[in-house]
Amino acid sequence: MILTVTLNAALDLTHRVDRLRPHASNRVRSVAARAGGKGVNVSRVLHALGHQTVVTGLAGGPTGAAVRRDLAAAGIADELVPITGESRRTVAVFDEQQGDTTVLLEPGPMVTGAEWERFLDRFEQLVTRAAAVVLSGSLPGGLRHDAYAELIHRARAHRVPAVLDTAGPALLAALGAGPALVKPNGDELAAAVGRADPRAGAEALRTAGAGAVVASLGPQGLIAHTPHGCWRAGPPHGVAGNPTGAGDAAVAALTLGLVSGTPWPDRLTQAVALSAAAVAAPLAGDFDPELHRRLLPQVTVEPLPPYEGDTPCP
Repeated sequence: MILTVTLNAALDLTHRVDRLRPHASNRVRSVAARAGGKGVNVSRVLHALGHQTVVTGLAGGPTGAAVRRDLAAAGIADELVPITGESRRTVAVFDEQQGDTTVLLEPGPMVTGAEWERFLDRFEQLVTRAAAVVLSGSLPGGLRHDAYAELIHRARAHRVPAVLDTAGPALLAALGAGPALVKPNGDELAAAVGRADPRAGAEALRTAGAGAVVASLGPQGLIAHTPHGCWRAGPPHGVAGNPTGAGDAAVAALTLGLVSGTPWPDRLTQAVALSAAAVAAPLAGDFDPELHRRLLPQVTVEPLPPYEGDTPCP
């Protein structure tokens, strides 16, 4: 079983418009609402691939209740811990003419110390049954920056590897706890280390304590710095659609590779193909299975050559 943690769970609202016009009224063609947050999206992809997964985290209020109803309808195991505060909503507006998406992210609820302690008790019960734990997304109010670090320490105490996908202070505070894998995007990586070069940024995160770093670079694919080598992996072409959730699909593929011990080039191939197939799906957490199948043999994975100032990869 793969356990996913979404501390800032959300109800994702997706609006589709013919053309998004700023400073004007926009007529919405369709609206979809579903359980979201990065960890929930990872579990949704894992579930679609036929793997056992459990969602935990924090959810509260009518919005949290809607999240839990949607998980139940999808057949995804729900171990979310109730809180008093209202869970957040996210709004994605997909511009069909331009093929891009604008996303509005609410900050989320305030979490009390007692609610965090109840979550830690639930986490301890669940992580002992997990092959890996995925820690994804932003932290809600009331939690310390080192919340993920504490969860990584607890997972490692049970010899369960942790995959981390977050940004900012929460990312930096968690590195010393030794996550098995960190998966920032290019902007998150640059912000974390203050360097625009993703290779240098990935090396810095590994030096700070991450076991491996995979940085997602949008249509350019992924770069990976690992104990077994460094690679760049990319799709054969760009894919039009909604990129929300593409990184979560990559995390799902990378976590499956971690659990199964798949060689790194094969893990990256799966991650690139699955994330591109997620862009082609209209909602975060979904992917186009046929496109995924077609892309797998077309993904390119190449070793990263050394360059001046770079620590050689193993």
